[in-house]
Amino acid sequence: MKLANQHIFVTGGANGIGAAIVRDVAQAGARVSFVDIDVEMSETFSKELRAEGYDVAFARANVGDFVELEKAYDLLVRQFGNVNGVVNNAGVSSYADPVEMSDEQWDEFFAVDLKAIWYTAKLALPAMRAAQKGSIVNIGSVQGSLTDPKLFPIGAAKSAVMGLTRNLGVDEGQHNIRTNLLSYNPSVPPHEIAKVVTFLLSDDASFVNASEWPVEGALNARSA
Repeated sequence: MKLANQHIFVTGGANGIGAAIVRDVAQAGARVSFVDIDVEMSETFSKELRAEGYDVAFARANVGDFVELEKAYDLLVRQFGNVNGVVNNAGVSSYADPVEMSDEQWDEFFAVDLKAIWYTAKLALPAMRAAQKGSIVNIGSVQGSLTDPKLFPIGAAKSAVMGLTRNLGVDEGQHNIRTNLLSYNPSVPPHEIAKVVTFLLSDDASFVNASEWPVEGALNARSA
Protein backbone atom coordinates (compact mmCIF):
# COMPACT_ATOMS: atom_id res chain seq x y z
CA MET A 1 0.00 0.00 0.00
CA LYS A 2 2.68 2.46 -1.09
CA LEU A 3 0.16 5.21 -1.81
CA ALA A 4 -2.22 4.82 1.12
CA ASN A 5 -4.03 8.04 2.09
CA GLN A 6 -2.89 9.75 -1.12
CA HIS A 7 -5.06 11.39 -3.77
CA ILE A 8 -3.60 10.75 -7.22
CA PHE A 9 -4.95 12.64 -10.23
CA VAL A 10 -4.52 11.12 -13.71
CA THR A 11 -5.25 12.65 -17.10
CA GLY A 12 -6.46 10.41 -19.90
CA GLY A 13 -7.34 7.61 -17.53
CA ALA A 14 -10.16 5.82 -19.35
CA ASN A 15 -8.22 3.22 -21.33
CA GLY A 16 -4.83 1.94 -22.38
CA ILE A 17 -1.84 3.11 -20.37
CA GLY A 18 -3.97 5.61 -18.43
CA ALA A 19 -6.38 2.92 -17.27
CA ALA A 20 -3.48 0.66 -16.26
CA ILE A 21 -2.04 3.52 -14.20
CA VAL A 22 -5.38 4.26 -12.53
CA ARG A 23 -5.79 0.61 -11.56
CA ASP A 24 -2.23 0.14 -10.30
CA VAL A 25 -2.32 3.34 -8.25
CA ALA A 26 -5.65 2.30 -6.74
CA GLN A 27 -4.22 -1.11 -5.88
CA ALA A 28 -1.38 0.72 -4.11
CA GLY A 29 -3.96 2.24 -1.75
CA ALA A 30 -4.60 5.66 -3.26
CA ARG A 31 -7.81 7.50 -3.88
CA VAL A 32 -7.68 7.98 -7.64
CA SER A 33 -9.42 10.58 -9.77
CA PHE A 34 -9.09 10.94 -13.50
CA VAL A 35 -10.26 13.03 -16.41
CA ASP A 36 -10.93 11.96 -19.97
CA ILE A 37 -13.09 13.04 -22.91
CA ASP A 38 -14.69 9.60 -23.38
CA VAL A 39 -17.53 9.74 -20.88
CA GLU A 40 -19.06 6.33 -21.53
CA MET A 41 -15.79 4.44 -21.28
CA SER A 42 -14.73 6.44 -18.22
CA GLU A 43 -17.97 5.84 -16.35
CA THR A 44 -17.89 2.11 -17.12
CA PHE A 45 -14.28 1.82 -15.97
CA SER A 46 -14.76 3.83 -12.78
CA LYS A 47 -17.86 1.82 -11.85
CA GLU A 48 -15.90 -1.38 -12.40
CA LEU A 49 -13.13 -0.25 -10.07
CA ARG A 50 -15.54 0.97 -7.40
CA ALA A 51 -17.27 -2.43 -7.53
CA GLU A 52 -13.88 -3.97 -6.76
CA GLY A 53 -13.62 -1.78 -3.66
CA TYR A 54 -11.36 1.02 -4.90
CA ASP A 55 -11.91 4.75 -4.36
CA VAL A 56 -12.11 6.08 -7.91
CA ALA A 57 -13.80 9.16 -9.36
CA PHE A 58 -14.12 10.55 -12.88
CA ALA A 59 -14.91 13.94 -14.40
CA ARG A 60 -15.00 14.83 -18.08
CA ALA A 61 -12.47 17.39 -19.28
CA ASN A 62 -10.43 18.29 -22.32
CA VAL A 63 -7.02 18.82 -20.74
CA GLY A 64 -6.13 21.36 -23.41
CA ASP A 65 -8.87 23.69 -22.17
CA PHE A 66 -7.91 25.23 -18.81
CA VAL A 67 -11.47 26.29 -17.90
CA GLU A 68 -12.78 22.75 -18.44
CA LEU A 69 -9.84 21.18 -16.63
CA GLU A 70 -10.06 23.51 -13.64
CA LYS A 71 -13.78 22.82 -13.23
CA ALA A 72 -13.22 19.05 -13.28
CA TYR A 73 -10.18 19.28 -11.01
CA ASP A 74 -12.03 21.32 -8.39
CA LEU A 75 -14.91 18.83 -8.44
CA LEU A 76 -12.55 15.91 -7.84
CA VAL A 77 -10.67 17.73 -5.08
CA ARG A 78 -13.95 18.39 -3.28
CA GLN A 79 -14.60 14.66 -3.41
CA PHE A 80 -11.17 13.27 -2.48
CA GLY A 81 -9.23 16.16 -0.92
CA ASN A 82 -6.07 17.88 -2.11
CA VAL A 83 -4.05 16.12 -4.79
CA ASN A 84 -0.77 14.58 -3.66
CA GLY A 85 0.34 13.22 -7.02
CA VAL A 86 -0.35 14.01 -10.67
CA VAL A 87 0.12 11.77 -13.70
CA ASN A 88 0.03 13.63 -17.01
CA ASN A 89 -0.89 10.83 -19.38
CA ALA A 90 -3.34 12.41 -21.84
CA GLY A 91 -2.01 12.85 -25.34
CA VAL A 92 -2.96 12.87 -29.00
CA SER A 93 -1.19 11.67 -32.12
CA SER A 94 -0.16 13.81 -35.06
CA TYR A 95 0.73 12.81 -38.60
CA ALA A 96 0.88 16.31 -40.05
CA ASP A 97 2.68 17.69 -43.04
CA PRO A 98 4.72 20.73 -41.96
CA VAL A 99 3.49 22.69 -44.99
CA GLU A 100 -0.17 21.73 -44.77
CA MET A 101 -0.59 21.83 -40.97
CA SER A 102 -2.70 24.82 -39.88
CA ASP A 103 -2.15 27.12 -36.93
CA GLU A 104 -5.31 25.71 -35.36
CA GLN A 105 -4.11 22.11 -35.69
CA TRP A 106 -0.72 23.07 -34.23
CA ASP A 107 -2.31 24.83 -31.25
CA GLU A 108 -4.76 21.98 -30.57
CA PHE A 109 -1.97 19.41 -30.62
CA PHE A 110 0.41 21.29 -28.34
CA ALA A 111 -2.44 22.25 -25.98
CA VAL A 112 -2.95 18.56 -25.14
CA ASP A 113 0.57 17.17 -25.46
CA LEU A 114 2.48 19.99 -23.77
CA LYS A 115 0.44 22.88 -22.41
CA ALA A 116 -1.79 20.59 -20.34
CA ILE A 117 1.21 19.67 -18.18
CA TRP A 118 1.60 23.32 -17.25
CA TYR A 119 -2.17 23.49 -16.60
CA THR A 120 -2.12 20.59 -14.12
CA ALA A 121 0.91 22.13 -12.41
CA LYS A 122 -0.96 25.43 -12.01
CA LEU A 123 -3.80 23.53 -10.36
CA ALA A 124 -1.85 21.10 -8.16
CA LEU A 125 1.20 23.08 -7.05
CA PRO A 126 -0.44 25.47 -4.57
CA ALA A 127 -1.63 22.64 -2.30
CA MET A 128 1.60 20.68 -2.82
CA ARG A 129 3.69 23.71 -1.86
CA ALA A 130 1.57 24.22 1.25
CA ALA A 131 2.04 20.56 2.19
CA GLN A 132 5.74 20.67 1.25
CA LYS A 133 5.36 17.41 -0.61
CA GLY A 134 4.15 16.09 -3.93
CA SER A 135 5.01 14.10 -7.04
CA ILE A 136 4.31 14.77 -10.71
CA VAL A 137 4.89 12.09 -13.35
CA ASN A 138 4.78 13.10 -17.00
CA ILE A 139 4.20 10.34 -19.52
CA GLY A 140 6.39 10.96 -22.54
CA SER A 141 7.63 8.81 -25.38
CA VAL A 142 10.80 7.53 -26.98
CA GLN A 143 9.80 10.01 -29.70
CA GLY A 144 11.49 12.62 -27.53
CA SER A 145 14.90 11.25 -28.56
CA LEU A 146 14.08 8.93 -31.48
CA THR A 147 11.52 9.43 -34.18
CA ASP A 148 9.84 7.80 -37.16
CA PRO A 149 8.78 9.40 -40.42
CA LYS A 150 5.38 11.09 -40.76
CA LEU A 151 4.98 11.93 -37.06
CA PHE A 152 5.33 15.71 -37.25
CA PRO A 153 5.51 17.44 -34.75
CA ILE A 154 5.41 14.74 -32.07
CA GLY A 155 9.18 14.77 -31.59
CA ALA A 156 9.10 18.48 -30.81
CA ALA A 157 6.37 18.06 -28.20
CA LYS A 158 7.97 15.09 -26.47
CA SER A 159 11.35 16.80 -26.33
CA ALA A 160 9.68 19.85 -24.81
CA VAL A 161 8.03 17.70 -22.15
CA MET A 162 11.50 16.68 -20.95
CA GLY A 163 12.51 20.32 -20.68
CA LEU A 164 9.35 21.18 -18.79
CA THR A 165 9.94 18.23 -16.46
CA ARG A 166 13.40 19.58 -15.65
CA ASN A 167 12.04 23.10 -15.08
CA LEU A 168 9.43 21.87 -12.61
CA GLY A 169 11.76 19.40 -10.92
CA VAL A 170 14.47 21.97 -10.28
CA ASP A 171 12.16 24.85 -9.32
CA GLU A 172 9.75 22.90 -7.13
CA GLY A 173 12.34 20.65 -5.51
CA GLN A 174 12.75 23.28 -2.79
CA HIS A 175 9.19 22.43 -1.76
CA ASN A 176 9.91 18.68 -1.74
CA ILE A 177 7.87 18.31 -4.93
CA ARG A 178 9.37 15.87 -7.41
CA THR A 179 8.73 15.89 -11.17
CA ASN A 180 9.86 13.06 -13.42
CA LEU A 181 9.35 11.85 -16.97
CA LEU A 182 8.57 8.29 -18.03
CA SER A 183 9.28 7.72 -21.72
CA TYR A 184 7.88 4.53 -23.20
CA ASN A 185 7.91 2.38 -26.30
CA PRO A 186 4.34 1.60 -27.48
CA SER A 187 5.16 -2.11 -27.68
CA VAL A 188 5.72 -2.27 -23.90
CA PRO A 189 2.72 -3.78 -21.98
CA PRO A 190 0.78 -0.99 -20.09
CA HIS A 191 1.13 -2.74 -16.71
CA GLU A 192 4.93 -2.47 -16.99
CA ILE A 193 4.58 1.29 -17.41
CA ALA A 194 2.05 1.57 -14.59
CA LYS A 195 4.37 -0.14 -12.10
CA VAL A 196 7.11 2.41 -12.74
CA VAL A 197 4.62 5.28 -12.42
CA THR A 198 3.48 3.99 -9.04
CA PHE A 199 7.09 3.79 -7.90
CA LEU A 200 7.80 7.37 -9.01
CA LEU A 201 4.72 8.62 -7.16
CA SER A 202 5.71 6.85 -3.95
CA ASP A 203 8.16 7.67 -1.17
CA ASP A 204 10.34 4.83 -2.49
CA ALA A 205 11.44 7.38 -5.11
CA SER A 206 11.96 10.20 -2.61
CA PHE A 207 15.33 11.21 -4.10
CA VAL A 208 14.31 10.84 -7.75
CA ASN A 209 13.66 14.22 -9.35
CA ALA A 210 13.91 16.00 -12.75
CA SER A 211 14.89 12.72 -14.39
CA GLU A 212 13.82 10.61 -17.35
CA TRP A 213 12.88 6.96 -16.87
CA PRO A 214 12.85 5.04 -20.16
CA VAL A 215 10.56 1.99 -20.19
CA GLU A 216 11.33 0.78 -23.67
CA GLY A 217 12.90 -2.66 -23.58
CA ALA A 218 16.39 -1.48 -24.63
CA LEU A 219 15.09 0.20 -27.79
CA ASN A 220 17.63 3.03 -27.50
CA ALA A 221 20.48 0.58 -27.02
CA ARG A 222 19.46 -1.47 -30.06
CA SER A 223 19.13 1.66 -32.18
CA ALA A 224 22.60 2.77 -31.20
